[in-house]
Formats: sequence, structure tokens, C-alpha cells
Amino acid sequence: MINRLTEPLAFQAEALALRGQRQRLLAGNIANADTPGFQARDFDFAAAMRDAAAARSGGASSNTLGAPVARDLLRGGNRGAEPTLLYTQPNQTNLDGNTVDMDRERAAFADNAVKFEATLRFINGSVRTMLDAMKSHNQ
Repeated sequence: MINRLTEPLAFQAEALALRGQRQRLLAGNIANADTPGFQARDFDFAAAMRDAAAARSGGASSNTLGAPVARDLLRGGNRGAEPTLLYTQPNQTNLDGNTVDMDRERAAFADNAVKFEATLRFINGSVRTMLDAMKSHNQ
């Protein structure tokens, strides 16, 4: 019974943690746009979510409501291994060896920020739905 309540939150919490990690990675790429020799990094979000889902389904379930979600968010959001960081392929080569494409990085940063906000809204909606379901009809 508890798994039915925590599973949607666990999935969204993992997505939120991975979105946050990707946002930090993209921000680091943008911050190092003028650093000679800097190699831009990113990871495949879909593959990271599949790995996280596989790790979650293979792991032992907890019988404490919300414990897996809260524990993982407090320790940085990762249940399994870190996502595999990949080097981005530059569209144009720079003389200084820097592979940051500011247009691509800004677009990826904005896209990830919108998806981060959407994930927060999904979590908020799930929690509201559960709270409404737990309220008595007199409240």
C-alpha cells in the first residue's frame, strides 16, 4: 500500500534531482565559456532516468512513508551511480580548444529550467492529490 503512495513521488524526486544536477553542469559549462581548453560536459537525461528507474525497481522498498524520497533528496538526490558524463561535440572548433557553444548551452539551460519547474509542479500536484484524498469529507 505504501509503495502506491511513494512510487510516483520517488520517480519525480529522482527526475528533480537529475534535473538539478544537469542544471549545475550546464551552469558550469556557461561559466567556463572563456576558459581556454575547457571541455563542455553533459549527460543523457533519458538514459540517466532509465538507470535510476532500474536501480529503484531492483532495490529494497521501505515501509516508512516518504523515507526513500526524503533520504535521497537530503543526500543529494542520487540513489544509484552518477550519470555518465559525456563530452559535447563542438559545432565549430575554437583556437583555444574550448568546446562550449554558448547558444546551445543557453538553450539547454533554459529547456532544463522549464522541465525542472514542470517536475516541481508534478510533485506539488501529487502531494495535493494525496492530501485531498486523506482529508475527511467534513474538512
